[in-house]
Amino acid sequence: MVIGEKELLFTLGQRIKNIRQTKGLTQNVLVVRCHMDKSTLSKIENGKVNISYVTLYRICKALEVSMHEIF
Repeated sequence: MVIGEKELLFTLGQRIKNIRQTKGLTQNVLVVRCHMDKSTLSKIENGKVNISYVTLYRICKALEVSMHEIF
């Protein structure tokens, strides 16, 4: 079964959100660490935007996880 793009982005966003919450971080803390707007992070966590490799790298670095762990 092929996962559609919307489902893929939603799943990725939920994974980021779950890791952030597990680590006890608020969106405000993560956006400061990633140097992005809160609205952008919200859109990412809700699967509303397609993020770049660099943005994903920044998020992983800020969450102190590997990209492998995100997927």
